[in-house]
Amino acid sequence: MFEVTVSDSISSAHQLHGYDGPCKYMHGHTWKVEMLVCGNNLDAVGLLTDFKVLKAKLKAVLMPLDHVVLNDLPAFKDMNPSTENLARYIYRSLGTNCAPLSLKHVQVWESDTASVVYYE
Repeated sequence: MFEVTVSDSISSAHQLHGYDGPCKYMHGHTWKVEMLVCGNNLDAVGLLTDFKVLKAKLKAVLMPLDHVVLNDLPAFKDMNPSTENLARYIYRSLGTNCAPLSLKHVQVWESDTASVVYYE
C-alpha cells in the first residue's frame, strides 16, 4: 500500500457561536489542509498518482473557502465552522473524486500546534 499526501492553505475568518471564550468573536486563521490518498498500484512511470493532479483536486475544493467568512457559507448555515467541521466538509467535498485511489483522511491545521484529522 502506498500513501500520497498533498497540502495547500486557505485564509478565512470564522466565529464559534456558543463558545465560551475568545473564539466566539470573529477572527481569522491560515489553515493548512492536507489530503492523504492511498492505493496499491503504480502506473507505468512508477507513480501512485501525479502530485499536480491531487493538488488541483484539493485546490478546487479549497478555493471557495479562501478569503471568506466561513459562517456566511451555506455549508455552515446550521453548524459552526469549527476546524472539525471544516475538515469533514473538505473530506466529503473531495469524496470519490480521488478514484481509483481511496481518500484516507483530511487533516486541517488551525495553527502550527493544533490540527484535526477527519476520515470515514
